[in-house]
Amino acid sequence: MAREVRKIAVDMYEDRLQQDLERYRELALQLGATQAKIVRAADIPVDERVTLKCQIPRCFGYGVSAHCPPNTMKAAELQNLLKKYHWAVFFIKEVPPEVIVRDKATIKERVAAYQLVYKIVNEVESRAFYDGHYLAFGFAAGSCRHTFCGQQEGCLAMEGKKCRFSLKSRPSMEAVGIDVYKMAAQAGWDIYPIGSDAKPEDMPKGTQAGIVIVQ
Repeated sequence: MAREVRKIAVDMYEDRLQQDLERYRELALQLGATQAKIVRAADIPVDERVTLKCQIPRCFGYGVSAHCPPNTMKAAELQNLLKKYHWAVFFIKEVPPEVIVRDKATIKERVAAYQLVYKIVNEVESRAFYDGHYLAFGFAAGSCRHTFCGQQEGCLAMEGKKCRFSLKSRPSMEAVGIDVYKMAAQAGWDIYPIGSDAKPEDMPKGTQAGIVIVQ
């Protein structure tokens, strides 16, 4: 099926933009998101303390990927960029808590779950790009290093080589300082903190999140 490609317009009319945003919200749901919402860029909570949690205690992914701290965009940089945008599509994907809790027994399910979040972000971002929102960009969930290259030796991008998944990989929301917990709570969605010593039976649900900043 051929993809519809729009001619770039100097003025992206507000009525068309809102229609597009609704289509992207619906697309996220069609692709597997549990909830999706149109949000103002100004309402995206960015806090450098989020990336501090990547260091203290040190995350297993810290420093091992081009898209994880300290190698990716800083929170202050994202805050400045968001001043140039107005709208985004934010979504969550609910999963069984045992998928989030790091257990070797569920590694296949965990990788598949994170790959789905990346797929939703990629598809929505791509649709926005071809609709003329060519500066759209998105963030997924978790480490792309462990989502796509868990069986590979190292991150090629860290070695100055081409990323194995250059069109799929991207930073997570938390890697650039977005407070996912706060954002989900602001949207009225349930989300629970799941730490490294969490037990699945103690957790009501697991939640992953992604966002595409559109225009």
